[in-house]
Amino acid sequence: MTRQYLIIDADDTLWENNIYFERAFEEFVEFLDHSRLSPRQVRDVLDEMELANVRINGYGSLNFGRNLRQCYEHLVEREVREDDLRTVMGFAERILECPMEVIPGVPETLEYLASRHDLTLFTKGHPDEQKLKIERSGLGGFFAHAAIVKEKDPPAYRSLVAQRAMEPGNTWMIGNSPKSDINPALEAGLNAVFVPHQHTWMLEKQDIVPGDGRLIVLEGFEQLRANF
Repeated sequence: MTRQYLIIDADDTLWENNIYFERAFEEFVEFLDHSRLSPRQVRDVLDEMELANVRINGYGSLNFGRNLRQCYEHLVEREVREDDLRTVMGFAERILECPMEVIPGVPETLEYLASRHDLTLFTKGHPDEQKLKIERSGLGGFFAHAAIVKEKDPPAYRSLVAQRAMEPGNTWMIGNSPKSDINPALEAGLNAVFVPHQHTWMLEKQDIVPGDGRLIVLEGFEQLRANF
């Protein structure tokens, strides 16, 4: 097979990520203890705040904590106390303390792919937080290059392709998010491999929009070995 350029997402593609945010939200709902709103309704309020704030503040556990705090101040039915706000922020701060859980089959698959193709790690979020996760994962050595951006949109993909002198026809974006991995890559004229994850963040879900590039849908990351 002709050597390909494989751009690979990190969170919820290589390692578990959103499950820790979901657990923090469950702790938040229990602490909020709202008399009328269900967890789903509380989640809807938080989603609206995150959608508005992410354009300004970006991603990561720290900004998630700020969103939880804003949601708490908006919904709480008792007096807002500083101790309570620190507790709410703590739900998010503990995410960074969670053990790194690499998805089964990922290291072996990356080792196989790295021997045959050019691998680039492409992730969004707070740079220091993402660098820490890459380091703790032990997977950084499989990649020829790693890029951390504020948003993974079509211009970001075009910029990465230009910087790395990639050939669009032989370039593939591999990830679990239709919003950040699949749709913008296809719009930028690249190929894409969609690897769904059961716990993909709600705000990352979209219908996949066909583009000029090819699209492959796989059930698991390890299936990349049969395609590349």
